[in-house]
Amino acid sequence: MKLSSNSFKNEESIPERYTCNEENIFPDLIIEDIPEKAKSFALIMEDPDAPSGTFVHWLIWNIPLEKTRISEGELLNCPQGKNDLGNLGYDGPCPLEGMHRYFFKLYALDAELDLESGSDKEGLANAMKGHIVGRTELVGNYERE
Repeated sequence: MKLSSNSFKNEESIPERYTCNEENIFPDLIIEDIPEKAKSFALIMEDPDAPSGTFVHWLIWNIPLEKTRISEGELLNCPQGKNDLGNLGYDGPCPLEGMHRYFFKLYALDAELDLESGSDKEGLANAMKGHIVGRTELVGNYERE
């Protein structure tokens, strides 16, 4: 399985429009090489370089298999979780200082999850247990000026 973006290349800089400094919308995402047993996708975006520990920016699940391209900022009709800012949905990179890495972790699941919108990362991780049939990630970097 592969996750890529037309918005930025793996391990390169995330453009400012996807951050708290500008539009704060999620980037374009492209999913390829989907495992045969997959029935849905889940995505976790997090920053492991935050001073207080890993910071969750976005949780979304029950993304349909046919949704192999997510256009930047599009309205998604999928359950989303609360990020570490306490918001439902995406909040982009916004580091206080220094360069941070942002991991978009995509999971292929063999089922849709019975998990309410607004759940946290732990709830999502528990719901995915035993259902992951593939995983991949896309990493972007960002430093505020």
